[in-house]
Amino acid sequence: MMGTERDSGLVNCENQPPSLREHFYLRSRRSVPAARRFARAALTDWDVRERVDEALLCVSELVTNALLHGVPPGRGLLLRLLLGDGVLRVEVHDSGDGVPAMPVINLREPVEGGRGLFLVSLVSDAWGVAERRPGKIVWCEFALVEARAAPGAVPTLAAPATVPPLAAPSAADGACEVVWTGSDR
Repeated sequence: MMGTERDSGLVNCENQPPSLREHFYLRSRRSVPAARRFARAALTDWDVRERVDEALLCVSELVTNALLHGVPPGRGLLLRLLLGDGVLRVEVHDSGDGVPAMPVINLREPVEGGRGLFLVSLVSDAWGVAERRPGKIVWCEFALVEARAAPGAVPTLAAPATVPPLAAPSAADGACEVVWTGSDR
């Protein structure tokens, strides 16, 4: 598996908070299945049993989009998974220009591509794009009924038009304000 020491599956989990897993991937087609395996392992470690298939689908779609449209040659992407307060958040950080847009989809046309964000919008509870320098963060969230949350806690999802990440990258990571959000629910 390609990665850095931030990959808790390869190195030391104790260096990351229990509700955070992140892994850096090179610009390679092999990164998509590796990201899915990494996400599945994190969800298993967290004992998350609900919405796993939806989350893995979104990991695949967001990583694929980053590789095809967001990661310049010679660069990579960061997959970040966060679990807290009954919400699973998937973030893909890349250094590419541009902001992804939801394409107009004609489901009767037989096309092989262009439906990734459409699928993400259908299966996640919220999704959006946050700006970072360089690049962007494309994220999605899932409300989890059985997640490790305080007893009686209600899942808190990012509201459309406001996207404070659960654990925003630090200023050293190039984080800055949100530029766009979207949700179909």
